[in-house]
Amino acid sequence: MSLLTLTTAITGNQDPDYYAGRADAHDEHTAGTTLPVLEHRAQLIADEHFSFPYAAGYWARVLEIRHEHAATITAQTHLAHTGAAA
Repeated sequence: MSLLTLTTAITGNQDPDYYAGRADAHDEHTAGTTLPVLEHRAQLIADEHFSFPYAAGYWARVLEIRHEHAATITAQTHLAHTGAAA
């Protein structure tokens, strides 16, 4: 069973498809899809999807996930090398 991610119809003067793309990427990541698979899907969507805003929203969320992973790795590496407790 999956959960539906709801977004507002229009936020920040963007096309609703933009937010639909972001929601789909978020849902897939939350369901356990790995970052390399999300990036591959984003490339396919960018090449073949009929809606540019959808593809842009999907890519935007995938890039945010990549940045979140990088920040987590950086923080964990810093803690490992300094021995600082969180």
